[in-house]
Amino acid sequence: MPADPLHADAVAVLSEWAAPSPSQDVLRRSYLELLRARPDSVSRACVPAHLTGSALIVDPAGSRVLLLLHAKAGLWLQAAGHCEDGDGSLAATALREATEESGIAGLTLGAGGQPIKLDRHPAPCQPGVAEEHLDVQFLALAPAGAVAAISDESHDLGWFGYDELPNPLGGGVVELVAAARAAL
Repeated sequence: MPADPLHADAVAVLSEWAAPSPSQDVLRRSYLELLRARPDSVSRACVPAHLTGSALIVDPAGSRVLLLLHAKAGLWLQAAGHCEDGDGSLAATALREATEESGIAGLTLGAGGQPIKLDRHPAPCQPGVAEEHLDVQFLALAPAGAVAAISDESHDLGWFGYDELPNPLGGGVVELVAAARAAL
């Protein structure tokens, strides 16, 4: 059976990614351990943990970020979601999710298309099953004139200055915003 291209991409991206800190490198190595142990680790069916992709969307001027008030979590977060058949890469997952959840066409990836941060957090996808998301986080750049629209996965969305983030804010968002600023 041929190798899953999304799984192969995840292994390649995380093997080559230069983590910006020792704690990020520990996460990178733990993601690779799961990828090596579980060929299904990019699937939401993989328990107790699986990889996901997300993108923090930045406005064309580079001065604001788009956050979504997640319907289930009740927290302001970046666009994120599960890998799907046909994504082909973690970057494609992040870009697809950002486009779907923001309603913005024409998003492009910043930072050379490489991740800017990793985040491991609890996320029960199946009732009664303890799970974790091993999120690979990217930077997405909005085109000029971008108009965002609320998807059915969010209660609200908005553009926020780096020092004017809303509450309640999801864990790791402040660090993701800092990583995005550093990558611009």
